[in-house]
Formats: sequence, structure tokens, C-alpha cells
Amino acid sequence: MQVVELTRAGDGANRSLLRDMHRLRRKVFKDRLDWSVSTRGDFEKDRYDTQDATYLVVVDRGTVLGCVRLLPTTAPNMLAETFPELLDGANAPRSDSIVESSRFCVDTGSTAATTEGGLRQATFMLLAAMLEWSTARGLKSIATVTDLRMERILRRAGWRLRRIGGPRRIGSTAAVAGLLPIEDDALDAIRRNGGLSGPVLPLKMALPFAA
Repeated sequence: MQVVELTRAGDGANRSLLRDMHRLRRKVFKDRLDWSVSTRGDFEKDRYDTQDATYLVVVDRGTVLGCVRLLPTTAPNMLAETFPELLDGANAPRSDSIVESSRFCVDTGSTAATTEGGLRQATFMLLAAMLEWSTARGLKSIATVTDLRMERILRRAGWRLRRIGGPRRIGSTAAVAGLLPIEDDALDAIRRNGGLSGPVLPLKMALPFAA
């Protein structure tokens, strides 16, 4: 397995992985979780899938096993525009040092590799990649909207969400907004708990402004 970084301006190979990523998102968020998401055919895609988005994708022999979307909080994002009620009256994070993560998912039916704690290896690889990517860019935190199940997974992995507001029911999901701090301790814990021996992102992808 490996983690690759994709944008919507990618070459032909990247476009193929982007399509497979949108298929996985449809499979997870619509077919399995039955969330109210925008779908077209086999794909799940929304108005935040723009040129501003960066995607970290776990790939194994050409198959997409997991993904997460990263958006600048200075651009349109889900917490500020779709779920502001989760802020409990606080201002949405808006800073060059904060990005938003969304659409985090792992295809549990296609990846059997797990850690001693029972979480999928692909989950730890995505979390580590988020931290590596953010650290290389000097970011302070990642804003996110997640459900309580995923908050527990983050805690088990070693990355504690700092809640912005209390949980609220969004459709069929108990959702919460928070900030994930970009800290060496969190990355060390995720690598240790996930059995990762080192960085999961290739150096040229982890570094900012890489050629």
C-alpha cells in the first residue's frame, strides 16, 4: 500500500484514481452509511471538489482503498458553509495555517490488513499522511466535521479531537466539529499504534512547493 497526493489538475493516471476515489466515496457515504450526499451514477461528488482541493489516497496495486479531502479554510469549506450550526456560535476557522479535512473513508471490504488495535492499516496511513502533509506546510491544525464513531477512532489511533462545539444530530448522524492539532506527538502515536516504520508520503509529496 502507498499514499498518493492528487489534485484536480492531475495527469491521466491521476484522473483515473480520482474517478475511483469518487466511486469509493459513493460506496461508503451513500450506499453503506446512507448519508444525504450528492451522487451521479457511481460517483459521489459535491461543490467542494474544486481546484482548491487536495486529496490523499491510499492505493494498493492500483485499487483505491481510502481517501481524505483537504481544503483551505480561506476558501469555501463544509464547516463554514454547510454545518455552521456545529460551531455553537463560534466563528468558523479561517486561516492560512488551518485546513479542513472531509470525506475521510476507508473501504473496509477491500482491505483486510489491520493493526493490533483492530483498526485498518489504511486508516493509520491516511492519518499519518495528513499529519506529514500538514507538518511540511507549517500548518497548526486541521478543522473537521466528523461523527462520534470517527472521533473514537481518532482517539484510539492517538490523535485527540479538540471539540469546537457539542455533538448535534445531522440527519442520521451524531456529528461534531473540532480541530486536530498538528503535533509531533500525534504523528509518533499514530506511527507507533499503526505499526508504521516511517513516513508514508514520498518526500517530494510531503514537501511544499515540490517540483
